[in-house]
Amino acid sequence: MPDQVNQFQGQSFQKLRRACLRRGALFQDPLFPATPQSLFYRRKSPPGLTWKRPREICKDPRLFVDGISTRDLHQGSLGNCWMVAAISCLASEPSLWKKVIPDHVDQEWNPKRPNLYAGIFHFRFWRLGRWTDIVVDDRLPVSSDGVLLFCRSATPREFWSALLEKAYAKLNGCYEALEGGNTTEALIDFTGGVSEPLSLDREALSQHSDQRRAFFQTLAKAHERKALITCSIRPAEGETVESVLDCGLVRGHAYGITAVRKMRLAEMGWMSRLFMVRMRNPWGTTDWTGAWSQGSQEWHQMSRAEREKMGLIVRDVGEFWIDFEDFCQYFTDVVVCRMVESSLLWPSSHWREVRCYGEWASGPNSPPSTVYPSNNTLSLGKTNAKPGETKQRGNRKEARLGEPKGGKGGKREQVKAVKKQKKEEDGAEVGGWEAQMDKRSRCGGCINHRDTFLHNPQFMFEVRGKEEEMLICLQQEDRRIQRKDGGGENLPIGFEVLKVEVNRGSRVQCVVEQAASSVYMDSRSVTLRGALTPGRYVVLPTTFLPGATGRFLLRLFSHSHIPLRKLKKDLLSPSVFHCFLPQPTLVTTVYLRRASGLRPPKQKAPDVYAIVRCENDTIRTHVFKAEGNPEFNLRAIFYRRYPSTHISIELWSRGWLWDSMLGEARLQTAESERSRSHVIDLRGGQSRSGSRGCVYVETSSSVCLTDL
Repeated sequence: MPDQVNQFQGQSFQKLRRACLRRGALFQDPLFPATPQSLFYRRKSPPGLTWKRPREICKDPRLFVDGISTRDLHQGSLGNCWMVAAISCLASEPSLWKKVIPDHVDQEWNPKRPNLYAGIFHFRFWRLGRWTDIVVDDRLPVSSDGVLLFCRSATPREFWSALLEKAYAKLNGCYEALEGGNTTEALIDFTGGVSEPLSLDREALSQHSDQRRAFFQTLAKAHERKALITCSIRPAEGETVESVLDCGLVRGHAYGITAVRKMRLAEMGWMSRLFMVRMRNPWGTTDWTGAWSQGSQEWHQMSRAEREKMGLIVRDVGEFWIDFEDFCQYFTDVVVCRMVESSLLWPSSHWREVRCYGEWASGPNSPPSTVYPSNNTLSLGKTNAKPGETKQRGNRKEARLGEPKGGKGGKREQVKAVKKQKKEEDGAEVGGWEAQMDKRSRCGGCINHRDTFLHNPQFMFEVRGKEEEMLICLQQEDRRIQRKDGGGENLPIGFEVLKVEVNRGSRVQCVVEQAASSVYMDSRSVTLRGALTPGRYVVLPTTFLPGATGRFLLRLFSHSHIPLRKLKKDLLSPSVFHCFLPQPTLVTTVYLRRASGLRPPKQKAPDVYAIVRCENDTIRTHVFKAEGNPEFNLRAIFYRRYPSTHISIELWSRGWLWDSMLGEARLQTAESERSRSHVIDLRGGQSRSGSRGCVYVETSSSVCLTDL
């Protein structure tokens, strides 16, 4: 099924092109004119700058010369290495760049039929779940010495990279809006894939060869499966972006990884393993001066034929090889963008995607929405920070799905520290907002804000049968286009995954069990992956602070088909039959933890399952094979019309011909009762014949205040 394509600002490439050919005039884009406003919003245009069409720059212009490759990219005078590094990765994979540059053959100059040229091109970028088609004319900014001011190809007559950059600048408001950014964002825009930022623990990788080897395998498998990979060196406190290390590498600069190789090298009669990474600098220069740098002594160990046989070749200007141990010593951050369409996010797995759109919106009686700026994400290539200001990346360590909240305390403490700091900084302002918040609003902030957290949008899914490996990705709408008006900062976003009752069908009103929590970053995209046990879950995408508004896309990937739906109502709508019954007056949650003593003396333990009954509702667990002390961990919620009636818990033994009841436990709960633990002996059934057993249950009840 073809992807849906939106026309940016209502411009149709085909209609505009036909109109220009009919008039015999070259296209001039009225929405992105050749004026200073399309270039900069703060600084002035350099003296002598002009706008020229490719035919005014060279005699025989082409969109492509000898195909497309990473050698076609040189960054120019704009601080957008994050974007250029992503494009260089894109250029190495035809199936990807052909989506960004559609109809590339038809868009090419045809010297035999110059009358078909209209000075118009179009490119496509993936924004919030949809491909967006951007139309541009071919007028490009040129410096006083006649050279393209921004991105250009090593071949003077090739213009695809310059025109692609212009389309991306139009999408974001102007060229200057591309100053400083995150490679993760560009990779998503160019592919529609799922980007995962990986933080390198340099100390651990340098000391433990097994960890280093495992990380190398991760990168090698990702590259083999057509993932796009970029990396950077995060400046430490007091260090400047784009300052140069002694080895020639540049801090805060995005590099593309174009090859990952493991090979054996014969040295002095014995074989040694070689782990190598080929990288590319968007500046088109090879500044690396360490081992395996250009002209280093390591290259003299093998002939040219041996290099080519092992794949140790340099294809393009700006490429260089580096030993993986040196890579781990210097680089701090890696971004892996995995291609969903390839169905190979991980080995031997087929992933299915479901997605839901949502919005953080304020209610009709809430105070005006506020955008809270943050500085927790590293912007690559941006050098205009205020004096004395240090840009730092937020905590990017990945929280795993299903990870116990008490485990890996160091990771959790770092996330909590960021949250605590932000809460203290903005506590007074946010506290006032929470007090005025309308219950119909959907922008309640992160879980730190207990009074408003559950006012966020909620989405439910269910894992059935067995443990499921999943990936959850939250993406917010891009705000870069607002930079011209003084805005443009991403909202700090993240999400919580709550495990809820197995029969829940309405919005969560109380946090009972947190299954997982993402980090919070002012990034366009936040991802979390891992395994979830069977059960029903609710995802709450949130901004870090309450009151911030914006649109988002929630994407969920799994091996089996798992529907994802938005929860809209606080209580389920009654059926026609229920309309004739009394309204619920009590809400009771039953948590059946476990049972014990179900194995009769000198007999095999039975295959056990449990049934919980409350009024007309029945909840059943799966069968626990040969288990005398089953751990049910079943949580159910009941909206009760007759609170005086009991809740029964029946334990059954699965048989070949029929099932037999092991015993029953009855619960009587009071109104507005907080969590209470019960240990109840089984009665009836086989418990009469000497088989003793008991169940361990927790209950809580509250008055049902919302009418159905």
